[in-house]
Amino acid sequence: MKNPFLPGDVRTYSIQVKPSDFAMLDGKLIHAVLSTFALGQALEWSSRQFVEEMLEEGEEGIGTMLHIKHHAPAFEGETVEFQATFEHLEGQELTCHVEARVGERLVATGRTGQRIVDGARLAARFALLRESAD
Repeated sequence: MKNPFLPGDVRTYSIQVKPSDFAMLDGKLIHAVLSTFALGQALEWSSRQFVEEMLEEGEEGIGTMLHIKHHAPAFEGETVEFQATFEHLEGQELTCHVEARVGERLVATGRTGQRIVDGARLAARFALLRESAD
């Protein structure tokens, strides 16, 4: 793992809200706004950009936490800007503060955690868990 970052460094990402991002449950539309599920995926991706730059040959990143506080809606057609701020790296685990905005409107805040691990060891662990579940 390499770490070219300092606390406070930022990565951004944006999406335009579309119907596939709406809050749905069992095929039923709950609300025609950006769902917390889709919001979480985009928030995690915004911080994952740090991990992508930190990985070395044979390493993988794996999510360890996602905390979201949903403050306001984002409607179809609106562009949501996501920002991840590098908080700290403890051992192999990166923690970021994340937020989402539509213009000045704060849509969500939260934190993400991702750990950088040896890819072969992770695959072996997954295989062992899969085997024990059968």
